Amino acid sequence: MITFSYTIKDKLGIHARPAGMLAKVAKEYKSDIYIEKGEKRALATKIIAIMGMGIHYGNTVTITVDGEDEAEASEAIKNFMKENL
Repeated sequence: MITFSYTIKDKLGIHARPAGMLAKVAKEYKSDIYIEKGEKRALATKIIAIMGMGIHYGNTVTITVDGEDEAEASEAIKNFMKENL
């Protein structure tokens, strides 16, 4: 299991477009990928669940990746976050 944190730098936070893009990246891997903010936790492949978390600019989220391709998946998610959020 790999866990890392990321602070959202996009002024709009995670809205529909980046939530969809994040889900698309997460679906490319066999590992379970979760995004957490406070007490809320969502599977990163679920767009509506991600949007329902209310992640805004300046919020810090925790990403947990667990599975057979977790190293590759966590790097892909880290890169996505840095480039898009």
